[in-house]
Amino acid sequence: MTLTSEAVPDAPSRAHPVGQRGYGPFLVATAVVLVAVSTVAVWSGAASLSFADVFAVLYAHVGGPPVDPLLDRIVWGLRVPRILIAALAGAGLSLAGAVLQALVRNPIADPYILGVGSGASFGAVLIMTTGIGTGLSIGVPVAAFLGAMISLIAVLVLGRREGMLVPLRMVLAGVAIGYLLSAATSFVQLRADPNQLSGVLFWLLGSVSGASWSDLGVPAAVITLCAAVLLTQSRQLNALAMGDESAQSVGVDVRRTRLLLLVIASLLTAVVVSVAGGIGFVGLLVPHAVRLLVGSDHGKLLPATALVGATFLVIVDLAARTLDAPNELPLGIITAGLGAPFFLWLLRRDGGAQS
Repeated sequence: MTLTSEAVPDAPSRAHPVGQRGYGPFLVATAVVLVAVSTVAVWSGAASLSFADVFAVLYAHVGGPPVDPLLDRIVWGLRVPRILIAALAGAGLSLAGAVLQALVRNPIADPYILGVGSGASFGAVLIMTTGIGTGLSIGVPVAAFLGAMISLIAVLVLGRREGMLVPLRMVLAGVAIGYLLSAATSFVQLRADPNQLSGVLFWLLGSVSGASWSDLGVPAAVITLCAAVLLTQSRQLNALAMGDESAQSVGVDVRRTRLLLLVIASLLTAVVVSVAGGIGFVGLLVPHAVRLLVGSDHGKLLPATALVGATFLVIVDLAARTLDAPNELPLGIITAGLGAPFFLWLLRRDGGAQS
């Protein structure tokens, strides 16, 4: 049987708060909130700015009169790229979480619970603190991707039983691999130059404070490309979420499709880790919350997840800059504070991992 729109069910037909007619307005409303929150984030910070200051700087970059260089540096050189990196990181982690939840058919799966984030962090920290691989031109993004892929392969090997992936085994294997790689990361930190430790620790907990325009190109290209590919695979994701046998029965090449999607999820995680560090729970909280609103059809779930994830992390970054001003909190502290209760609620509601 070939894969057609009639062959693959989009999702269980449960009612959701955002129905078919409300989906478009929901996307528009989320985009408006993202723009509004980003605007607030541009003029919020240690240096007090007015809306007129922000508008003048933005207008100057589209042909308006020049502004004070210091003002331009604060708004255009520091805050705008920071907000864009936060939005990209939120979208990337949320998409990765949505893909992994479908592939292992488990609502508590995310890049960190499956060990992918820990692998990416280990690879990045290894390069940052030891310089291993620099002679081969292996930078932080490449090291993060290699670490993510190696950890994911280990989870896939350990999560199989009789040739089939078992969701519960994958989650348990991911937790074990994650702990092992976290220990390895700690060992690398102990052997690092003390002058590097504070920066590495802050980075491991997630931060976009050092974002610049030069950091935007690679993550923007990778996340955009991965999102486009995922949209073409939405019906395959719907089928895989129903189980391997169901997917095979409607013509999905399960092994090839799973490998492609796992590589995409790892790439998304790695590129986010390379520019924003370790930010946990975003890939768990956002896609599952969006699924409760719009349903499980990945054709609708993926765009909504990307938008909500971008908005969520921009809000988190704004909170990180303002809750303890003038000090700045790592993003991972806030996302963990929000995500851990949500995770426990999922466990209580669903009784843990599902097969």
